[in-house]
Amino acid sequence: MREYLIIDGYNIINAWPELNNLKNVSFEHARIKLVELLANYQGSSDKQIIVVFDAHQVKEGQGGKEDYLNIQVVYTKENETADMYIEKIAGLLVKKGKVYVATSDGLEQSVILQRGALRITAKELVEEIKKDFIKNREYLKNMECKLGNLHQNLPKDIKEVLERWRRGET
Repeated sequence: MREYLIIDGYNIINAWPELNNLKNVSFEHARIKLVELLANYQGSSDKQIIVVFDAHQVKEGQGGKEDYLNIQVVYTKENETADMYIEKIAGLLVKKGKVYVATSDGLEQSVILQRGALRITAKELVEEIKKDFIKNREYLKNMECKLGNLHQNLPKDIKEVLERWRRGET
């Protein structure tokens, strides 16, 4: 069964201290950093991630969608809040699979639960992403150790052949 994670982008940025501080310097950089973090998380979670940024107060804002690092990034149009978009897309996606919505907005949580989606608070998502990062870092560290041991355990003649290949001396 396909799994989807719909994220209220600014809600998560505000709940993540490092991103919240970055937002005070540049909203654009905070958005990019969030999407980069979500791309790493998506790689190990197997959830299709959609992050929605509120642009309803942008005059004549057309809204838009783009794929960035395999994350669907949505900017709402003028007079359309992120909540409105999330409610609509969650209602459509529950027919295709399991849908999680990450927001700390209590009213929004109630609405998406009525639409058949599951809720994750902003803080829960931040903690889940941080734990995933630590788990992946440990996995890579263990792999580096194993690969290092692999090289040490190779017979001398194979090491010499590999070294000649590395130097381009076929």
